[in-house]
Amino acid sequence: MQQFLYLIPALICPLGMGLMMWFMMRGRGHNTADDGSAELELARLRAEVAALRPANAAFDERHPGTGPSA
Repeated sequence: MQQFLYLIPALICPLGMGLMMWFMMRGRGHNTADDGSAELELARLRAEVAALRPANAAFDERHPGTGPSA
């Protein structure tokens, strides 16, 4: 009977680890909805960068001595 008690922790550890891995892999599949939100966010950020670039050029023209070439 005592030998069986020594065997229980040795069996519980790998079984518990396997269950944790299974639950983590199972949970990963529910968050993979591809509704195009990443592409929309990328397009919005690119538009924002394009809108900010002329503002930087106008600032450099107003203050020519403060740019990286000075």
